Amino acid sequence: MSQRLDYQQQSPELFKKFVEFSMLTKNSTIEQPIRDLVNIRASQINGCAFCLDMHIKEATIHGERPLRLHHLASWRESTLFAPRERAALAWTEVLTQLPAQGVPDDVYERVRTQLSEKEISDLTFDVMAINAWNRANVGFRTVPGTADKAFGLDKAELS
Repeated sequence: MSQRLDYQQQSPELFKKFVEFSMLTKNSTIEQPIRDLVNIRASQINGCAFCLDMHIKEATIHGERPLRLHHLASWRESTLFAPRERAALAWTEVLTQLPAQGVPDDVYERVRTQLSEKEISDLTFDVMAINAWNRANVGFRTVPGTADKAFGLDKAELS
């Protein structure tokens, strides 16, 4: 399958501003290991091969254990994730697949027991960013691995 169009080239101003927004989320109160899990989980749900490839490589570079990456799709059944990570993953899933009735109170309460209000807000922006990237890359069929050298992802040695 080939890429449909290069949205970076077609909308350079919008792309630049969205990259700036995404870079701001890296300075949030949410620690890198959780941001890695959130990016991977949302990308799994959305079927974004480009983002899944990218964020697994990033997580590997950041020192994430391979077994946790393999367990991420079934995090509810796995014993490898801490309560704070579970809360972040639950929030990611509910915001990625918004129920018709909105976010259930029990999910929100679960997140509130593990994260501060500022952290919940920052996490929400992280989830918003990855979902937007997923939609662009799925829509335009961005080819996985094509940005590895540009982003230093070849260091993951996963090709």
